[in-house]
Amino acid sequence: MKITLAKTAGFCFGVNRAVNMVYDLLGKDKKVCTLGPIIHNPQLVSELEGRGVRIVSSPDEVSCGEVLVIRSHGVDKATYEKASKSGVEVCDATCPFVSKIHKIVSANSAAGDTVLIAGDELHQEVKGIIGHIKGDYFVFSSEEDLSKIIKTHPKIAEKSLTVVSQTTFNAEKWKKSQIFLKKVCTKLKIFDTICSATADRQNEAKLLASVNDAMVVIGGRHSSNTTKLFELCTSLCERTYAVETAAELKPEFFNGVLAVGVVAGASTPAGIIKEVIKTMSEILQPVDEQVEGNVTVQKSFEEMTDEEAFEASLSSLTGDQKVVGTVVSVNPSEITVDIGRGVTGYVTKDEYSSDVNADLLSEVKVDDKLNLIIMRINDQEGTAMLSKRRYDAIAGWDSIISAKESGEVLHGTVSDIVKGGVTVFYNNVRIFIPASQATASRNDPIEDLKGREVDFRIIEIGRGRRAVGSIKSVLREERREAIEKIWSNIAVGDRFTGVVKSITGYGAFVDIGGVDGMVHISELSWMRIKHPSEVVNVGDTIEVYVKALDTEKKKISLGYKKAEDNPWTIFQNKYSVGDVVTVTIVSMTAYGAFARIIPGVDGLIHISQISNHRVAKPQDELKIGQEVDAKITAIDLEKKRVSISIRALLPEEEPEVKEGPDEVVATTDDISADEPPVEVNAEEIAPEVEVPAETADEVKPDTDTPVEENEAKED
Repeated sequence: MKITLAKTAGFCFGVNRAVNMVYDLLGKDKKVCTLGPIIHNPQLVSELEGRGVRIVSSPDEVSCGEVLVIRSHGVDKATYEKASKSGVEVCDATCPFVSKIHKIVSANSAAGDTVLIAGDELHQEVKGIIGHIKGDYFVFSSEEDLSKIIKTHPKIAEKSLTVVSQTTFNAEKWKKSQIFLKKVCTKLKIFDTICSATADRQNEAKLLASVNDAMVVIGGRHSSNTTKLFELCTSLCERTYAVETAAELKPEFFNGVLAVGVVAGASTPAGIIKEVIKTMSEILQPVDEQVEGNVTVQKSFEEMTDEEAFEASLSSLTGDQKVVGTVVSVNPSEITVDIGRGVTGYVTKDEYSSDVNADLLSEVKVDDKLNLIIMRINDQEGTAMLSKRRYDAIAGWDSIISAKESGEVLHGTVSDIVKGGVTVFYNNVRIFIPASQATASRNDPIEDLKGREVDFRIIEIGRGRRAVGSIKSVLREERREAIEKIWSNIAVGDRFTGVVKSITGYGAFVDIGGVDGMVHISELSWMRIKHPSEVVNVGDTIEVYVKALDTEKKKISLGYKKAEDNPWTIFQNKYSVGDVVTVTIVSMTAYGAFARIIPGVDGLIHISQISNHRVAKPQDELKIGQEVDAKITAIDLEKKRVSISIRALLPEEEPEVKEGPDEVVATTDDISADEPPVEVNAEEIAPEVEVPAETADEVKPDTDTPVEENEAKED
């Protein structure tokens, strides 16, 4: 049986341009959404959805960061303007032939013309054309529709008319419509806007339908041009079948058929066309035939002579056919096999395996059975060149297709870093994984993946045995499972080893195994810090524990600082009242100086305890950063206050005695018993400085140590 594929089958210029625009955007790692399905082919649309392409019905649905692709059918003027004003990034994939129609109807309707459109009023292309008209218009799909319009609106025949057609309109109906209009209308401007590719496609379909026993029309059921091809073929060939994919082909379609013509709509991908042809070839396996007059009669092998049977065996062996060969002999560069039917086959080392280091002598033995695929047949010599490597690749490809349908997780090794992503080999099939699908986050480097074993899914099967995978989808699923596991078991007090994912001014976010928790800046250190980066950095692995949970809002508060690192705990274990310590002056106030005993614990040296003589202000005796010895005189762990004294380590200073002739020394004898005693206020002698609470807090809120009252009196 003869199969003839139309030369015009497959994508037209406009569709191919639109699809390539989407692929280019995806290749640049853009988030893409299309205003309606990019083309009328559910298989391609599904493939693009698998790569993250969203379908929207309005520019209002476009999210921030997404690129809006206007499909090849085009849209009305209002939608173009709306997309432009919204600030959305727009990629206009409108077919140039459609854009030309928009300009024609816009200009001529603005000049006062009534517009007539040949096409389907419900089709998106026609809706878009109508959206560019600034006056009256009518849509017709046949000569009969035109006749009704003229009868209903008789004045139209006298008006100035602009006539255009949908790019995929039936060429035969378009010609008849023009003839009718020229008969009844006097002011006509007819623009032949049927796409030339559509016209060629329809003409070729007519030719094939007129000379073949059956026709197969491939394309989406909602595709306008595919529907028109089916109608045209049906009118010329009774046995016309419409299919979207090879799966819809049935053997009974071709019973008694000697010649089949195949056409495809402008929105049909080449991969689907190829698959249909391949399936038809498998259904219609070649048989030995003899011609009796004009009738072709099948002849069985039992009726053939030995010579005829041998010739038939060879003729039935075709390229790409799978066979099983028995190994006859092996040498370092070639394997000789018997594939039956008296045919000797040869498998070179290159065609045995993709591994250049493969050793035929150690891997293959006589009588081994090998699955092979025929590359070439030499009928005269009865030999065949075979390939195990290609058979394995085909088998691997079948597993890839199966994995795509089932969503199975595959395992492979990243072989190389290429432009735009990485490659992984699985069952001798090269899988391309785009950079956007190679890691869990866009910021993760893909260079680290080379040589690593990874789990991935197949998200796209393209033309020419092109497979696209995603590591990211597997990682996301694993992350979801980890999150569910953590939230089902987590409790306050649980400890985790986490990784610092990000840092803010108020804390650090830590990944504890799929879930992020926050360590507040106050929980990072026992000492005061200005920024979390003083303690941790992004990428650090740290030990944390759960301080609090909010299961409703899915929030986790984490703790990082350890109780044993509490400086007050360290101080309590190391120091007591009476101990002499070397301290560093860290700040001063009007009433004293603060000195660091250990990091995190400061003590107050009251102004009265700085020296054994009267001090006007701490700055007269001490400097910031100065180290001095002091004695711990009081500890209040509850209020976290420590009092220390320099004076306690100094000898008491002898009072100064003045001598002279005029000196009068008063004694108790000089005081009259009748005179009242003089009351002396200790505060008048050495007034203690009262520090407002807010001032004390500003200076040193954690170490405001009380001063012993008798010290002022003694001074």
